[in-house]
Amino acid sequence: MPRLTTTHWKVLVCIFKKAGFIYSRTTGDHMAYIKKGCIRPIIPKYKEIDVLIIKNNMRSANMSREKYFEYLKYCQ
Repeated sequence: MPRLTTTHWKVLVCIFKKAGFIYSRTTGDHMAYIKKGCIRPIIPKYKEIDVLIIKNNMRSANMSREKYFEYLKYCQ
């Protein structure tokens, strides 16, 4: 399994859209997405999103590493 690395916010948005999340709102430079049955992931508009933020969003979205890397193939 590859390692998680920092990524651009647009790539992370693409991954969560592929996972079925819908844009909810923007507060400052942070975007919130929603999906029934999941805690709302918050994606900051940073050039490089840290691995810790990616992991926290994956945990709140109930997304496995396998699914993350599967969606990442389509979003780069």
